[in-house]
Amino acid sequence: VLKAEYSSPWRGEQQMYKLDIGWPKTPEHFTGQTFCVAVDSLHGLVYVGQRGENVPKVLVFSEEGYFLHSWNDTVEMPHGIFVWNTATGSSVWITDVGTGKYGHTVKQYSPLGKLMQVLGTPGNAGSSLIPLQFDQPAEIFVEETGEVYVVDGDGGMNNRLLKLSDDYKEMWLTGTNGSGIGQFKIPHSVTVDAFGRVWVADRGNKRLQVFDKVTGEWLGSWSGCFSEDGPYSVRFTADYKYLIVAQLNINRLAILAAPPVGSIGDCAIVQSVQLADETKPHLVDVDMRSGAVYVAEIGAQQVQKYVPL
Repeated sequence: VLKAEYSSPWRGEQQMYKLDIGWPKTPEHFTGQTFCVAVDSLHGLVYVGQRGENVPKVLVFSEEGYFLHSWNDTVEMPHGIFVWNTATGSSVWITDVGTGKYGHTVKQYSPLGKLMQVLGTPGNAGSSLIPLQFDQPAEIFVEETGEVYVVDGDGGMNNRLLKLSDDYKEMWLTGTNGSGIGQFKIPHSVTVDAFGRVWVADRGNKRLQVFDKVTGEWLGSWSGCFSEDGPYSVRFTADYKYLIVAQLNINRLAILAAPPVGSIGDCAIVQSVQLADETKPHLVDVDMRSGAVYVAEIGAQQVQKYVPL
């Protein structure tokens, strides 16, 4: 099992996080490739999506690291996962990039794995002409209002960012394949900040792009921090002061200063943590209550938890 180096992998003045070496309590439950992780901060739960033959596709742990249960139905190849909490309950959204009868979809489940909603046409790779026809949708972010952001896709025909209303109608759609302003090459991760901006990890173009969440208008991009490897995942810390970006090919987490209201400016890496070789951090999530960062590592086939100091 690969672990982060214990000497001091941190660059920067002061270490901001430390590895929780006791999470999870029973790592043997990771039996496939761990592609994604989502935190239910309200209920203290952590959902892990993994791939492989005859392995449970979704594992559920407590934030303390105890394995609770797993589920498998109608999930083929999970890529991204997100927990949506409302006043009436919580649900788990999964993007499925499989090519079988369940794939090319974005699906909503109950916390116990009951399928509640399917967006897209299962088993049919989409074209960029039809909004709700996905081709390897990479990740989803759902606001408290129920408005949905999807980055589509993970190497398929589509390279776009889509916003849906709470009843899953298209509000706006932006992006085509390319490296120009507002174009994408593998839009891989999406999140929304406290100032109404949508951040997309434009993996193939080695940059983050930023859009207005109301209009879809392009606001800027950051590429200077990603010359070595493109951003695979983007999340904000609980206080929205920093962005946490995973870089899979160089086994690194970069912590960047988040811009205040107004201009995006240029990116600045505040700190980075160097993970062990071949760890391959794919997607991350942040517990917005405790501030803990969870990293899904497809090389190490595990999820690691980092707690703020």
